[in-house]
Amino acid sequence: MPNPTTESGRRQIGTSGIYVSPVAFGTWPIAGMTSLEVNEIDSLETIRAAVDSGINFIDTAHCYGANGESEKLIGKAIAQDREQLVIASKGGIHWDQDVVRHYDGRPKTLIAQCEQSLDRMKVEVIDLYYLHAPDPNVSVSDSATAFNKLIESGKIRAVGVSNLDLTQIKAFNAVCPISAIQPPFNMLQQEICSEITPWCLANEVSIINYWPLMKGLLAGKIRRGHQFAAEDKRLTYSIFHGQPFESAQQLLDGLDKIAEKTGRSVAQIVINWTMNQPGITSSLCGGKRAWQIKETAGAMDWQLEPEYLVAITELIQSLKIN
Repeated sequence: MPNPTTESGRRQIGTSGIYVSPVAFGTWPIAGMTSLEVNEIDSLETIRAAVDSGINFIDTAHCYGANGESEKLIGKAIAQDREQLVIASKGGIHWDQDVVRHYDGRPKTLIAQCEQSLDRMKVEVIDLYYLHAPDPNVSVSDSATAFNKLIESGKIRAVGVSNLDLTQIKAFNAVCPISAIQPPFNMLQQEICSEITPWCLANEVSIINYWPLMKGLLAGKIRRGHQFAAEDKRLTYSIFHGQPFESAQQLLDGLDKIAEKTGRSVAQIVINWTMNQPGITSSLCGGKRAWQIKETAGAMDWQLEPEYLVAITELIQSLKIN
């Protein structure tokens, strides 16, 4: 096992003493900013389904929703289970009144956003708090000072960074030791493997990856000829067009065969493979309906047989998609 797992199926975030399920629920979809047909009833049911399915790790951010919709929904959904859950959030990005995104890594902003997130979720402490992204006008070393203050004040338990390159990760870590990083990683996108993953393994820093299903592309339901709604934001990503999309389809063709042999869904095969890659502690799986997170939660508590791991590796290499 690339990341030591307890008998209860939990994995430690870095050396923090915080233990999480290898599948986490990512709440960007229920923010309703890029996902279509989002509503409060289904969103609350999806959060509850994640918890009922054995997921104890919920990930959000200050900017998940123009007015913090995801954090507010979490606050409504988790009150009775708070002590059993690990909550992660992020600061450093916000939306203005015209829903234009802004990066702000000033320490005073990060502290204020953390306090607002605590209020929205109706919790006293955030278990894992990330710098969401670097501010081009503020050094990550300066941003890191805010996280030391948040730790000292008891408002957060552990620190992470997201969307930083290795130089920035090292600079932040030199000021405020981190327990986790949150980068994109999946079968189609493995850029972190060259430098970031080795550094994390050497420094006992967890990788909590987002896009394990690449916005649903690797869930197995978006196939050749799929008709996207004109307003579907996924169309802004190059991977949903041309040769990158065809390469993904060829990957799915191969995964179909493994799914049939194992009795698992394609999404479960993909998540199980992903969460057992070197350095991966937990994979963030989004969803706006309960059935979606129930399916991906089904990737836990079993492992792919070696023959299938070899087949997947060979398939990825043959497509030259990394």
